[in-house]
Amino acid sequence: MSTDTNYEQKAITTQIRATSRASVKIGNDFYTVEYSEERTVPDVEGVNLEKERRILWDCVNDEVDAQIDTIIKLATQK
Repeated sequence: MSTDTNYEQKAITTQIRATSRASVKIGNDFYTVEYSEERTVPDVEGVNLEKERRILWDCVNDEVDAQIDTIIKLATQK
């Protein structure tokens, strides 16, 4: 984090991106899944960037969790 207190930030976040990745070992096999999503932040009043980030993180993490659940179900059906 910058410690320069004499400069006012001019950059505006216009997009946020998150990637979630996880690996799981089932028996002797390893499975790695990954999901990434990018969203455009609208230039409208009331946008809370921190909340938008949390919502995006929840989304990508939930997708990876669902992929792992599917792998576990398929692997245990063998």
